[in-house]
Amino acid sequence: MGILYDDVVIIRHSEKEGDPTVITVNCPDKTGLGCDLCRLILFFGLSIARVDVSTDGKWCYIVFWVIGKPTTRWALLKKRLVEVCPSCSSASGILFYRSELQPPKPPDVFLLKFCCYDRRGLLNDVTQVLCELELTIKRVKVSTTPDGRVMDLFFITDTRELLHTKKRQEDTYDHLKAVLGDAMISCDIEMAGPEITACSQRPSFLPPAITEDKFNLEILNERQSGLLTSNNVSITMDNLLSPAHTLVQIVCLDHKGLLYDIMRTLKDYSIQISYGRFTTKQNRNCELDLFIMQADGKKIVDPSKQSALRSRLQMELIRPLRVALVNRGPDTELLVANPVELSGKGRPLVFYDITFALRMLNIGVFTAEIGRHMIGDREWEVYKVLLDERDGLSIPGNKIEEAVWKMLMGWE
Repeated sequence: MGILYDDVVIIRHSEKEGDPTVITVNCPDKTGLGCDLCRLILFFGLSIARVDVSTDGKWCYIVFWVIGKPTTRWALLKKRLVEVCPSCSSASGILFYRSELQPPKPPDVFLLKFCCYDRRGLLNDVTQVLCELELTIKRVKVSTTPDGRVMDLFFITDTRELLHTKKRQEDTYDHLKAVLGDAMISCDIEMAGPEITACSQRPSFLPPAITEDKFNLEILNERQSGLLTSNNVSITMDNLLSPAHTLVQIVCLDHKGLLYDIMRTLKDYSIQISYGRFTTKQNRNCELDLFIMQADGKKIVDPSKQSALRSRLQMELIRPLRVALVNRGPDTELLVANPVELSGKGRPLVFYDITFALRMLNIGVFTAEIGRHMIGDREWEVYKVLLDERDGLSIPGNKIEEAVWKMLMGWE
């Protein structure tokens, strides 16, 4: 018999308060599956305490030990995890895979346009509502008028693929109205045509703090900045322990999305994981053992390929995102850059973390914009936030950078 649909993902809650919830994934394997699962777990705001991965190249078994929140929507998380797993069916007791020869159709992009009266934390509240509704922010343009009104343009996609329906649009409006109250002046949702999205993609200037060479580890290690995750990242590779796999051992400081950053890198390199184990220790330290092979089923024996993979992994652990505060004449702009997967997906909840950190600092947002830029040979999602300094900016710039960085890293 084939595996039952409900058994693809099983979530078991601990009977003891404070202990991790166990998520078991049992499905056909595919390159990048671990990345897709870790991205969803990150999107739902869970922290991963431990992971065991085992696969024979055709079928995989993954166990996550995660720490949730009282507001975690476990049933919805299970549904989303099942959706990213390769599908399987049974016929005469033999499992087979559904061929996916056609690439998935890109989701429709909608323009959410609303006008309201400004207040502290408004942008963060709106971002939280959109996340809860599973509306993914692709781009955003926010501007504040001199009379205290805000015009927000959100280019969004719908995970549920229902935003074209009147009911889904009304539900979105009701959720926004519940948060904004009488501050909301108008709200409209429409399909974003190519002429609209093209206008939002014009190139713009990026400073050296964002565009500097991502592989220049010597420069990064010389910067004794609190923004670095760890100066003691250890990555070793061994081809002697296993006859068929390259062993990668990583010891580093934990941060939010750590496993996603590692899995995203391996996915982009088309590297398959046959066995892996991740554990977190005290003081935010973590250890990761991965038995990997290339897409052709062979070890990574080429020294240049080993060096390239090691450098990329080290950079993702030292500096998974880039944060910089720059002066625009009399204005101050916060820039955050987030690497995009080759599949086109970016790290989730970055804009929420940015706006939440500014909210905690009681700093308003005058304008905000999200865009995609090519930095080197990779695409990055760049968040540009012009800070509201009408009442004066009393917090030093390095403190603002540090607060935003800690929020993004989960060190708040």
